[in-house]
Amino acid sequence: MINYRDEKNTNPSTVAVALSGGCDSTLAAALLIEQGWDVTGVHFLLPAPPEKREARSLSVKRVGERLKIPVVLINLDIAFSREVVAPFVEAYLSGLTPNPCVLCNEIIKFETLFRYSEEHKISKISTGHYATVKVGSNGATQLWRGIDQRKEQSYFLHRLSVRHLERTLLPLGRMTKQQAKDLALKMELPNSSEPESQEICFLPANDYRLFLEKERGGEIARRGDVLTMEGTKVGEHDGTYRYTVGQRHGLGIASRRAYYVSEIDPRNRRIIVGEKEDLLCTRVEAEGFNWLDEAPRYHRMRLHAQIRYRHRAASGRLEVLSPEEVGFEFDEPQWAVTPGQALVCYEGDRVIGGGWIRRSRNAHGALRMKV
Repeated sequence: MINYRDEKNTNPSTVAVALSGGCDSTLAAALLIEQGWDVTGVHFLLPAPPEKREARSLSVKRVGERLKIPVVLINLDIAFSREVVAPFVEAYLSGLTPNPCVLCNEIIKFETLFRYSEEHKISKISTGHYATVKVGSNGATQLWRGIDQRKEQSYFLHRLSVRHLERTLLPLGRMTKQQAKDLALKMELPNSSEPESQEICFLPANDYRLFLEKERGGEIARRGDVLTMEGTKVGEHDGTYRYTVGQRHGLGIASRRAYYVSEIDPRNRRIIVGEKEDLLCTRVEAEGFNWLDEAPRYHRMRLHAQIRYRHRAASGRLEVLSPEEVGFEFDEPQWAVTPGQALVCYEGDRVIGGGWIRRSRNAHGALRMKV
C-alpha cells in the first residue's frame, strides 16, 4: 500500500489546494479528501494563449465537479507578468538563464495560497509537488526530497519561507510518479491518462526566443561575434539572448571541433565558446540565498549541491560569505554551471536552502560571472 500521508497530517481540517487541471494537483486534492480534509480548490489565471487558458479553466471545473469541491479562480495576470515574466525577459537579455518556476512558487503560487488561506480561515495549503515536509527533532518545519529521484521537485521549492512550509501539505512526496499515475487511474480522476506537460506555462510552443522577440521587438536581435576563449572569431550570432551556457547546437560554427557556449556577454554582444572540458567548474558563488533553517554557526560545512533541476547533486564544501551570499567548492568539477539558475544545497535529503548562481570558476581557475 502506498504511504502518501504527510507527517504533519494528523488533524484533518480545512485546506486550500492549488489546482492546475493536471493529474498531480487533482490527485493531491483527492487524497486529502480521502483523509478527511475539507478541500477548497484554487486555480490561478495566468498569462497564456486564450485557448490554453480556457482549456485549463474547463479542466479545473471538471475536477471540482468530480471531487465535489468548490473551486475558486484567482486572476493573477498583473502580478505574474510583473513578478515572473518581466524578470524572465530581463534575465535572458542580461545573459542569464532564468528558472521562472522557482520564482513563481515563491512569489506567486505559495504566497497567493497562503494569503487566501489567511483571509478565509483555512488551516493548510497544498500542491501536487513531489517533495515532503517534515518536522525536525527541534520542532522546526523542514523541506525534504520526495522519494522519486527522477521526479522529485524540492529544487523548485527551495525559496519558500518557513511560514509557507508550516502550512503546507504535499501528499505526493511519498510516492513515485508511476504510483501517482496508477492511483489516479484507479480513482478515475479527470485527466489521469493525459501526458504530463513539460512546458513553461506562459511560453507559446515552449519557444522562449520567439516570446522574447514578441515582448521586446526585433531590436533585441543584434548581431555579434562568436569567439573562442582565446579570442579567435569563429562565427557570428543574431542575438545573445538566443544562447545558454552549455549549448552546442545552433551555433553556426564551421569547425570539426565540438564547441559549446561557455559565456554570454550581452554588453559587448559576444558569445564565448569552448570545448567540453572548458565548461568544467570547481567553484560556484550564489546570491540571494534563502535559508530554510537558521543560518549555520559555522562558515564552512560539508553538503551536497545541485546546480540545475536535472543535475545530480554533488558533494563539496559550502562557505558562508554573508547572510545572503555563499560559495560552494565541489569535490569534483561540474559541467556547465549556468548563471541565473539556482544553487540548492542539501544535507542528505533535507533542503538547507538555495540562491541564484552569479559566477563560477572553471577547472583551470578562470572566472566566469554574470554580467
